[in-house]
Amino acid sequence: MANMAEKYNILGVDPGTNILGYSILTVDGPKLTVPAIGIINLSSFKDHQTKLKEIYLQLQDIIEVYLPQSMAIEAPFFGKNVQSMLKLGRAQGVAIAAGITMGLEITEYSPKKIKVSITGNGNASKEQVAAMLQNLLKIKLNLKQLDSTDALAAAYTHYNQGSRIQTGEKRYKNWNSFLSDNPKKVK
Repeated sequence: MANMAEKYNILGVDPGTNILGYSILTVDGPKLTVPAIGIINLSSFKDHQTKLKEIYLQLQDIIEVYLPQSMAIEAPFFGKNVQSMLKLGRAQGVAIAAGITMGLEITEYSPKKIKVSITGNGNASKEQVAAMLQNLLKIKLNLKQLDSTDALAAAYTHYNQGSRIQTGEKRYKNWNSFLSDNPKKVK
């Protein structure tokens, strides 16, 4: 993980076999910017192998342009359709392989963890996550491309995890333990 004082990029990925969302979150001290956010549309490719190849090649192109140090990727959620899960898992694996071969540190986050990190609610909708990101980052997002905002949410979650680790911020089990360590914060 990069030092908090230096500037670095995080690649966020929301894997998919028809639409893959990606984003770049630039961390420059306390300042956060989003130099790139979008989707890779794979729906025109008919066979699954070609889609996987395109995921690999296009993510490597993004990595070469923005030089992120890490990739935050959303883990597939368990659905009822086994074939869809297998295809999504392959897409995630190829995305991870693209990052690994380019030297990125890879971290996987569950959809629930991402939603909690952004909104505080593990059952938040994609629209609620996108709206919160707009507020947190003071940017306007294309709310018709929720796969890209999901990728940005993964990158922001990774930033939150890393900044807590790097600043040595203590985590608390409950409100009472926080208050006992911080009595001056009570009014």
